[in-house]
Amino acid sequence: MIDSRHHGLRKRGGLWGLCILLLYTSPLSCFAHFSQAKELIYKIKEGLPRGTFIGTIGVDLNLDFSVEPPYLFNLPQKKVSGEYVNLNNTTGELYTSATEIDRETLCPDNSEGRGCVLSLDVFVLPQQHFQLIKVKIVIEDVNDNRPKFPTDEIYLSVPENTPINARYAVEQSAVDPDLGAHGVQTYWLVNDFGVFTLDVEENEGGELTPFLIVTEALDRETQAEYITDIIAEDGGTPPLLGAATLKIVITDVNDNCPQFTESHINVTLHGNTSKGAHLARLHAFDPDLGANAQISYAYSERVPRDTRSLFHLDRITGVIKLAGKIDTATSTFYKLTVLANGPGCIPAVASVTVHIIKVVTGPPAVIPRYIAPEKDGVVTIKESEPVFSPIAFFTVKNIDLNQRVDCLLEGTGPFRLGPYQQFKNEYLLETTEQLDYENIQEYELIVVAKNTGGLVIKTFLKVQVSDENDNAPVFQDSLVEISVEENNAPNTFLTQLQASDQDSDSRGEVVYLLGGDTPGIFAIDRVTGVLTVTTSLDREEKEKYRFIVRAVDQGTPRRESIATVVVTVQDRNDNSPRFINKDFTFFVPENFPGYGEIGVLSVTDADAGENGWVALSILNGSDIFMIDTGRGALRAKTSMDREQQGTYTLWIEAADGGEPALSCVTMVTVLLLDVNDNPPIVLFPQSNQSYMLVLPNTLPGTSITEVYAVDKDTGMNAVIAYSIVKRKGGEPGSFAIDPETGNITLKRELSNRGLYSLLVKVSDHGQPEPLYSTVMVNFFVNETVSNESYIQSLLTREADIEIEERPWYIGQMTEGPERYERFPCQPVLIVLSVSCLGLLFSVVALTAYICCKRFKKHRKKISEVEIPLKIKKDCMQVGNRKLRQISNI
Repeated sequence: MIDSRHHGLRKRGGLWGLCILLLYTSPLSCFAHFSQAKELIYKIKEGLPRGTFIGTIGVDLNLDFSVEPPYLFNLPQKKVSGEYVNLNNTTGELYTSATEIDRETLCPDNSEGRGCVLSLDVFVLPQQHFQLIKVKIVIEDVNDNRPKFPTDEIYLSVPENTPINARYAVEQSAVDPDLGAHGVQTYWLVNDFGVFTLDVEENEGGELTPFLIVTEALDRETQAEYITDIIAEDGGTPPLLGAATLKIVITDVNDNCPQFTESHINVTLHGNTSKGAHLARLHAFDPDLGANAQISYAYSERVPRDTRSLFHLDRITGVIKLAGKIDTATSTFYKLTVLANGPGCIPAVASVTVHIIKVVTGPPAVIPRYIAPEKDGVVTIKESEPVFSPIAFFTVKNIDLNQRVDCLLEGTGPFRLGPYQQFKNEYLLETTEQLDYENIQEYELIVVAKNTGGLVIKTFLKVQVSDENDNAPVFQDSLVEISVEENNAPNTFLTQLQASDQDSDSRGEVVYLLGGDTPGIFAIDRVTGVLTVTTSLDREEKEKYRFIVRAVDQGTPRRESIATVVVTVQDRNDNSPRFINKDFTFFVPENFPGYGEIGVLSVTDADAGENGWVALSILNGSDIFMIDTGRGALRAKTSMDREQQGTYTLWIEAADGGEPALSCVTMVTVLLLDVNDNPPIVLFPQSNQSYMLVLPNTLPGTSITEVYAVDKDTGMNAVIAYSIVKRKGGEPGSFAIDPETGNITLKRELSNRGLYSLLVKVSDHGQPEPLYSTVMVNFFVNETVSNESYIQSLLTREADIEIEERPWYIGQMTEGPERYERFPCQPVLIVLSVSCLGLLFSVVALTAYICCKRFKKHRKKISEVEIPLKIKKDCMQVGNRKLRQISNI
């Protein structure tokens, strides 16, 4: 049975074979899971960066990830996986891949009514958990495409007799691949010249078509063309713009008729003038164009037929030439009426009067020979020709030997006619100045030959100046200064640069280019000169931009000029003040004088002007501290004592002068440094009148008592040293004191009974001068204390001994010589002690009780002045010693 199934697998192969095998090993599992097809829908925006989270398939399917074996997720479309999304095989998390998803590329035929969907099949594995998940990722549109016109230049023809409010559709409307509100929403003109406006109509399919509306009367003869930019704007935020050049050509209408430049011309003609001689040229002008401006010349019907035959009129050029031989015997005067005819117009009328002069001999003849290019009596010369460029030779012939002929030039312009070198009757016409097409394009000259008999012969000549690219474009302003606020929107309009070129045709067409030093954030329209900034500016990054703009014509060779553009970025209050440190700590010695400078808080603000003015204020502790707003100097109004308070924490606010104001806060810690302004305070013994009983049999090396003192200062100012500076009673060296602990030790046996007094100096280690205190330590050496009043009298008497005890602030005490004195009443004291032993025992017991109470109070006081923990141990030792001494007594 197994072999037959394996044979079936080899035949069918693929997935069905796998299912049959799985059916054999785990019945119904394959088909059961294949039947469960679920669908998940996610929505993301197009253009998201790599690694953007889309969704978690396992979580959205509510899968239990604790099962074994664990779930695996597989995306079989490897091309889709690598190009658009990445799938985490273990968690089922979907992320965008390295390629940004472009909705317009993914769904190029997507319309408004249908969404753009990326469909995926995800397998949930292994086979025990197999599911087929249909995942649909809806790609939502974002405004990432700007409107674009099908052509950069749009031509629109409008007749000059168009009525007001006439509408003309701009068929080349802009296209925006984005959908809905992100598509084209409106159109507008950069310049409407005061005669146009733009309207937008929407058809049934939702497409917008701009219509040009004429708002004022047009006249082609006044202005034949209007050039502006048509802007298409979409509905995004911010909106994106598309532009094209709109050229509105005003087509001609025959609304003008020909007019003669001269309505009457007088011509003098000699009777012997040869046939073909040029007599006159009539000129009429029609401001219309093309066929509407075509002019034909003709004689009026009033002119006799034979006169028409004698004087030939060219119907195109208006040139009148002699066509026959003049009969001076029949007529000496002719009047020619010439009509200038235009289409649909009443002819213009001019008259030519021809006076015939009889001559006996043949008239002189002026023969022109042209050097410059000539056609039909019109000479063309380039404006770049140098001064004194020759134009034509004129030779005078048929001169009577008895008469002299003068040849001269009539007309205006930089020309002269003069004899050529030594040749007789040869005249050269040449220029006297540089010609300029931009000033005058055409000159009409007359070469007049006169003889002594009064005969005048005129030869007409027209000189046309041909244009060359000899003018560079000229900017209206060579320095353009622009101010723009920082944080501007992208593609913000800055200005429109304008340059003009006096040359004609393409030589006068100007395009605008940015100089090589221009930052890439600026852009200029080649045709209109509109300058924009493509990104948001930051004054703190750069306040001023300076670059050049080139205006280049289309002549050969090309000429150009430059204008300097200075863009100043104006400040906005977009930066908070910043302290140079996150927080500040100042160390100041205590007792620092009031209003002294503790420290300076440096603060900066990247903004300028009032936006960068910073004022400092203290948010807490203003009753003790003050701060200079200008320098930021922190001061204390009064002197401070470290022993009262050692640390101050202040919160300082820095606020700028912008509207609204921006601020920041920093923490300032003022630490008071200790100054040695407190002498040690002796806590034990409590007074110079106290005493301690010491047994005579006390062994040397026994610790008798200790002097305990504290210092409110810190550090070395609080380190205490103990020393014995005076002593009375006993032998020298009987007692010693530990300089660090103040512990007093017996060094020799006490052979004498009585009162011993030690003057102990307690000094700190402060600088520059240590401070100290003194205390009198009294020992009564005896077995018992039988007479308290007697001991007190001794203590009072001992106070009169010469002891150098100066105040702590006067200076250090030098150690003086020791003096010893034996107790004089020792026998009496022994008798009294024996007799009063019983009474004294009760007194001592009461004294011990009082001492214990005082000791407890003493320990409490020590804890209040912050005595180190080790001192407590020493105090307990002192108490124990006192108890031992009392027990011995």
